[in-house]
Amino acid sequence: MAEALARHSMVKASTTGWAAVMDRYPELASEPIVASWIHAGRPLIVRRPACSDTAGRVPLGLPLPPSHGKRRIALSLAAADIVASAPPPLLADAAAAAPAHWSATIDLLLALLPETRTFGSLAWEHLTGLPYLSESSDLDLLWPLSAVTQAKILPSDIAAIARQAPMRLDGEITAPAGGVQWRELTGDEADEVLVKGPAGVTSTTRAAFLAGAAS
Repeated sequence: MAEALARHSMVKASTTGWAAVMDRYPELASEPIVASWIHAGRPLIVRRPACSDTAGRVPLGLPLPPSHGKRRIALSLAAADIVASAPPPLLADAAAAAPAHWSATIDLLLALLPETRTFGSLAWEHLTGLPYLSESSDLDLLWPLSAVTQAKILPSDIAAIARQAPMRLDGEITAPAGGVQWRELTGDEADEVLVKGPAGVTSTTRAAFLAGAAS
């Protein structure tokens, strides 16, 4: 399962697996919100592996809400301890948790690409019911591509929406090779961009990344 899970996937851990994590990290077990995270039905998010991660385990993250210090907790689980997984939520599904003044921008984003997904503060507020959003929150998005022609016009279309948005639009345009921060794809075709894949970061040109969008 470790290889099959894409970065930003949302996973649920078994209670026994979570108990083992709490045994390994007693400093986390002493925090009630963390200790009860899985029992409350809340997910974890798949992240890129770090040098300190144990080989063969699934690298995961648990971002706490601002009321708990906005900490980003890194941990890992054995694949057998993951009982369910899903892509990050669709923006259309998470929109109800967004501030009212975001609604016009969200409508434009959904009209541009209905398959857009979200993985940041909005996603976590939608998935957990906890207060993640603040006045300074970004809207973190994933724009999955299915056609090269779509890829070539999408960055400029996002930029046009971003110029009028009341929040910062952040996130990646994703293709089979991985994801690229969308602003990097608004430059010249020969510009180098960083591709964040499941195992690490590679570089390529903007033109090469967009050309492989549907491969």
